[in-house]
Amino acid sequence: MNRYVVLQQLGDGTYGSVVLAQRRDTGEKVAIKRMKRKYYSWDEAMNLREVKSLKKLNHANIVKLREVIRENDTLYFVFEYMRGNLYQLIRDADRAFPEPVLRNIIYQVLQGLAHMHRHGFFHRDLKPENLLCCGPELVKIADLGLAREVRSRPPYTDYVSTRWYRAPEVLLHDTRYGAPIDLWALGCITAELYTCRPLFPGNSEIDQLHKICATLGTPDRDEWPEGYSLAEALRFRFPISAGVPLARVVPSASPPALALLAALLRYPPRDRPTAPQALRFPYFAVGAALVLPPPASRARRTSIRGDTEILGQAAAPVNKTPASVAPVPLVNLAPLRDRFADILGGEVVHETGGGEQVLRRTSGARGRSVVAAQLPAPPIVPLMAQSGGAAAAYLGAARYVAGSKIDTSLFRTIPLRAHREATTVGSGAARVDWAAKYLR
Repeated sequence: MNRYVVLQQLGDGTYGSVVLAQRRDTGEKVAIKRMKRKYYSWDEAMNLREVKSLKKLNHANIVKLREVIRENDTLYFVFEYMRGNLYQLIRDADRAFPEPVLRNIIYQVLQGLAHMHRHGFFHRDLKPENLLCCGPELVKIADLGLAREVRSRPPYTDYVSTRWYRAPEVLLHDTRYGAPIDLWALGCITAELYTCRPLFPGNSEIDQLHKICATLGTPDRDEWPEGYSLAEALRFRFPISAGVPLARVVPSASPPALALLAALLRYPPRDRPTAPQALRFPYFAVGAALVLPPPASRARRTSIRGDTEILGQAAAPVNKTPASVAPVPLVNLAPLRDRFADILGGEVVHETGGGEQVLRRTSGARGRSVVAAQLPAPPIVPLMAQSGGAAAAYLGAARYVAGSKIDTSLFRTIPLRAHREATTVGSGAARVDWAAKYLR
């Protein structure tokens, strides 16, 4: 820790405190998390969920762990520094952010969640305080201390995440939840971004469930029988409520935003979209209607497609030739041949029958394939077709031809050098830094 200078205290949590520090050699600012628990071995420290998850997760929207330091049985995590979090951004805003800004924030969080779920982890404690940001332009998911692996076996603890962002199945003490609880939390955060106030600010778990039912309505027993089974085990009865339309709860949200919000806040976890599915919602399809249509005609690159286009143009009658353009000389058509038979491993023949072309591959002797050999050749084509098109020009200038033997004497063996890992001899201090080895 003597490489860093502590500048100020940033926060204090249940498991550790966070300070702002600066490297002595480079002047780079970092955030250092000091764990309150003592760790007497490196194996014990490296088995922490936060370390195991951050070692595997490398994404632009997930905070980066720079190094891990254990000094005098105290564990320090050195993270990249972010100026604030989403809660501070909402609190300090003079007015609500416009929807394009909020769309960018939600999109970045979904990108980070998609990467996390794809690699087998779910966060379990998603809330505005755990979304670090440098203004609304850059948002990163942080504090993976409660993250669990998707493949890990339940039961899980039923006390996860802050109560306001806790999914209903977790409020009902379900121990077999999974990644959908992160999507529910994101739905609560989305509504809070639009309204600048929490969506379900319950004072207890029972009050939290009552606030959810008052807004979303009473869940249907046929749609969510597991929820009713959990409620009966706790002797809890869902309050009868018709709910409030989300358009009244979040009046500033557009219809695509309300559609995404309604999907994220569904009672059955299986009905909520995954993070990749949520990214494909129309809410994020900005500018899709502004895509220009493809041009009516464009140059072809391959010889077969180019010759086909030329044949179609030659078959059309020419009514008039401009006076300023000289007429194109016409020649007889040479038989078209496919130059990729050595790759295909047989003859490929285009046959005509019933008004459409049929592709047929013949077996037997190896050799060049014949393309359009049975098609009637038109009597005249422009002179540019004589050269064979782009494929003939490429094969003529290619260094190696498919199917030919290559002289291996041109290759030389590259000597392999034994890699020896550099080691740094310590000065005998109590601190041992193995971060470079464990975070590689």
